[in-house]
Amino acid sequence: MFNRIKSLIIKEFLAVLRDKTSRIVLIVPPIIQLIIFSFAATLEVKQVPIAVLNRDSGKASQELIYRFEGSSYFPKVYHLVNPQQVRNYIDTQKVPLVVEINDDFSAKFYSGQTAEIQLILDGRKTNVSQILAGYVNGIVDEYNRDANTSKNMIISRNWFNENLDYRLYTVPCIAGVITTLLGLIITALSIAREREFGTFDQLLVSPLEPMEILIGKTVPAFIFGMLEGTLIITAGVLIFKVPFHGSALALYFSMSIYLLAVIGVGLFISSISKTQQQAILGTFVFLVPAILLSGYATPVENMPEWLQAVTIINPLKHFLVIIKGILLKDMPFIIVLQYTIPIAIMAAINLAVSVQMFKRRLE
Repeated sequence: MFNRIKSLIIKEFLAVLRDKTSRIVLIVPPIIQLIIFSFAATLEVKQVPIAVLNRDSGKASQELIYRFEGSSYFPKVYHLVNPQQVRNYIDTQKVPLVVEINDDFSAKFYSGQTAEIQLILDGRKTNVSQILAGYVNGIVDEYNRDANTSKNMIISRNWFNENLDYRLYTVPCIAGVITTLLGLIITALSIAREREFGTFDQLLVSPLEPMEILIGKTVPAFIFGMLEGTLIITAGVLIFKVPFHGSALALYFSMSIYLLAVIGVGLFISSISKTQQQAILGTFVFLVPAILLSGYATPVENMPEWLQAVTIINPLKHFLVIIKGILLKDMPFIIVLQYTIPIAIMAAINLAVSVQMFKRRLE
């Protein structure tokens, strides 16, 4: 039995490595995706201009505007002279936010009263506008503290990402997503490719048992997935300077369990697909919801309660917590184990269902 499985594993490796397209797919796209997503897939808002309509001629408003101009968040601050310009700048999307300072701002500020400013936001860019509003509020709060140093002194400290570098969050997530994609693609295409090329019947008439065929299809995908995950994490550490504070053993332990869960899904997709195009479509049917429900793009806590319950059966959600925890904050192994156990349960279920589906398709 072991010799038969070994022969099938070697066959799978050769089928992938001898195919020029497969070799390119394994190496080039993941690196390109890592680079593009690390720089482009960010929820940060930087280098976005704003406009200011200052109705006040006092010193307090001028000092506040100087702070806007000196901030690294805003590369340019447009100075408006009349309210009609506000509509024009927002309508033409020249700026997503306009700060309007009332004519009594300085008088109220120096007399100890509440000096108000109005933020006019572009509702078509909800996320950008809200983030920019947060930047403006932060600058105003700092201005108030500097003007009244004896009150409201707040010292902030960021744990696990001291400089709030968004790439330290993005790169670990991208490593998890790319590992998922690769594990799905290799296994989803394996049996579908055999069917499409007409070589699957040869496997069925060979001495190989159905379980042996599945093992032979699983092992190469597992090895390629581990190698690809190692490549992406290494590139993240060396190129993007992502810290690696945790245990490599804990990372590979959780990654191996996670890949088994993903491979189980890939085998299920492959067993019900007759062509490679169907397998690719099935892969993205699973992958897109998995990413959206993983907490990568939007926090799980922001989702409706019924949808939060659905995320529990998403292995990617648990794996992203593990990989970010190990890389950024040296997550203890006992915590890693708590997040790995649900993945292991899903892996067992996925592989069992895939085996049953594969056997049923053979019948």
